[in-house]
Amino acid sequence: MPTNPETTLARARWYRLIPIAFITYSLAYLDRANFGFGAAGGMAEDLGITPSMSSLLGSLFFLGYFFFQVPGAIYAEKRSARTLIFWSLILWGGLAMATGIISNINALIVIRFMLGVVESAVMPAMLLFLSRWFTKAERSRANTFLILGNPATILWMSVLSGYLINAVGWRWMFIWEGLPAIIWAFFWWRLVQDKPKDAPWLSNSEKQALEARLQQEQQGIKPVKNYAEAFKSRIVMLLSLQYALWSIGVYGFVMWLPSILNAAPNMNIVKTGWLSAVPYVLAIIGMLSASYFSDKTLNRKAFVWPFLLIGAVAFYGSYLLGTQNFWLSFVLLIIAGGAMYAPYGPFFAIIPEILPKNVAGGAMALINSFGALGSFVGAYIVGYLNGTTGGFGASYMFMAGSLLLSAIITVVAVKQPGAAIQPAPAKVSL
Repeated sequence: MPTNPETTLARARWYRLIPIAFITYSLAYLDRANFGFGAAGGMAEDLGITPSMSSLLGSLFFLGYFFFQVPGAIYAEKRSARTLIFWSLILWGGLAMATGIISNINALIVIRFMLGVVESAVMPAMLLFLSRWFTKAERSRANTFLILGNPATILWMSVLSGYLINAVGWRWMFIWEGLPAIIWAFFWWRLVQDKPKDAPWLSNSEKQALEARLQQEQQGIKPVKNYAEAFKSRIVMLLSLQYALWSIGVYGFVMWLPSILNAAPNMNIVKTGWLSAVPYVLAIIGMLSASYFSDKTLNRKAFVWPFLLIGAVAFYGSYLLGTQNFWLSFVLLIIAGGAMYAPYGPFFAIIPEILPKNVAGGAMALINSFGALGSFVGAYIVGYLNGTTGGFGASYMFMAGSLLLSAIITVVAVKQPGAAIQPAPAKVSL
């Protein structure tokens, strides 16, 4: 196999598919992450939302997200990721807009849960979609460009949401930021195809070359007959736990950073928006760098656990500094945010390289569903700790401990530097 597949496979895949994947996931993340700005920008006061209820509302999204991951991924694997994502775009855009219209907490509870249900299949379906179009030596970068929609969206959303709330209020912020998903659904439907064989913009020789490369990679992977066998494998169980702990740190950070910053002296919602964007600049740089070197070395493990450890140390350092040293503490939060995002591309390249394609999508969905469960716990407990302690130190410690455990499990789960790209011995992984 050539060491540099981009020299023989169609480059058009990168500029035709990656921008579309990036925009699609960006819109999904916009409609889940702007809740924190709505809460900090007047929604809590207008609807009479207490701190504990705010924690529940912020985390309910992830509960819906948890339960419907695997069914959605199986549909995408067996039927069509294209169709699933089309309808998801329309529905989540509508639910996001409805957030700006409701006038009571009960309706908001339903909307937050249903938003999680609708968006639940997007991440595994998109990862499955990319695994059908990009090879092993490209996959970490392809995944990273997809997941870059997460920090890149929060970067500009943080600034835009601050200005929108300041100009037109939190209700119109939700309405204006929900509308683009509905519009984009029709672009998505027209621009993508589920598999390379259906792409009119690839020649027959390009289709055959890509399919041959992907089939060749599958030959080195031990067969797994069904989802039950895949879900019981050691690597899938450990990575599910690892991703749950990792997500506690990420989503505790994402959901509550605006509130943490807004509580600082002489702060307003516009300044909060600008400061909230800063960690995601470092996140983008870290994600691009980690995925590039992970693909070049075909080493996934070495580009996952060290970043998680750095995030844990940065959170702990921010806890030690406390609110008396706001700017130093904020610098450490920037480092923590960047470090938590950097490993996403290498991490999601692991499963398609050790499990065959008939179960890889379901396994990624299971791992991602446990990430949603961790997100639920993180968003809820961080908010609870902030409310009950009257400060942010306890939540920093909670996120630091979760990231430390996640780093340790990564080291245990992937036994050797090259284990993520080699067929695993039967006694170890299956």
